[in-house]
Formats: sequence, C-alpha cells, structure tokens
Amino acid sequence: QVQLVESGGGLAQPGGSLRLSCAASGFTFGDYAMSWYRQRPGQDLRWIAGIYGDGSATYYVGAVKGRFTVSRDNAKNTLYLQMDSLRLEDTAVYYCTQGKSRMVYSDILARGQGTQVTVSS
Repeated sequence: QVQLVESGGGLAQPGGSLRLSCAASGFTFGDYAMSWYRQRPGQDLRWIAGIYGDGSATYYVGAVKGRFTVSRDNAKNTLYLQMDSLRLEDTAVYYCTQGKSRMVYSDILARGQGTQVTVSS
C-alpha cells in the first residue's frame, strides 16, 4: 500500500525558510518521479515542483523558481522541498505526490495528507 507522509510544515516569517519532507513507502521510490503541490485557502490544488525518479532533472512553476528547491534521497525513500525567501502568498497546505513513471511527475498516482505552511509576520 502506497503511503506518503509529509512533515516539516509550520509557521515562518516572510523571508524565512522551511524544509518539508515526504516519507514514501509501498512502492519502489526511485522508479517514480515525484512532485509537490500546494493548495491555498479557497483555491484549487496547484503543481509547484517536480523531480525525476533518479533526481537528474527538476522543474518548477514560475512563482517558486529560484526560491524553492526540490530534491530526493532514494536511499531513504524521502522527498524534500527546501523553501527559502518565503512570502505571505506561500501560505498553503503542501502535498507530495507520486508521479506516473520515472519522468512523468505531474500525473498523480498517490498523494499524502498534506502539511500546513503559514507565512505570517
């Protein structure tokens, strides 16, 4: 059974940093691209970052490019999202998702329960 468990969310000030983690189990982690999505209050789920199964390529939506970094440790079956220079508009619930294959990160086969990130002064 596929399980994705996010952690690391919390309260941060504008300009601050947070690091999210996603522990994966129930599938061969390195065989699948992964993504981070977020859902702001009252809005739809939006893709923000993706990474190939072997970590060789990463992709970002424009709003987070240069501030967020997605990475993975396949030996630990863990996905990360380093969030720097946080802004008020980064406040959202963040989800990690399993992609469809090694290089297809945007299709969602499974999703975690999410972790809340609140950016506030």
